[in-house]
Amino acid sequence: MENQHEKISGYRALDQVEIDLMNEAKALEAERLAFQKRVMLHLAEQEGSSPRERERQQEAFAHRWAQIGKTDIETGFMALVRSIAQPQPKH
Repeated sequence: MENQHEKISGYRALDQVEIDLMNEAKALEAERLAFQKRVMLHLAEQEGSSPRERERQQEAFAHRWAQIGKTDIETGFMALVRSIAQPQPKH
């Protein structure tokens, strides 16, 4: 749909540089989230190798920290995208 930004409150048209930055941010976020997923898969493999490994992971809160990492990646890229889009609240 053409001119979608005009139908969404607080959004504006982006120029080509901003569109390119948004697309780059989305691609980089996907790469970082794929890495986080690989970390989670490693933890699952490691955890299943022995009860001792599972206990060590639990004491270190390994899964929790990996999930915090995912949240922080998402939050960081959301902030960058917002800085590019520069939405304005309607008063």
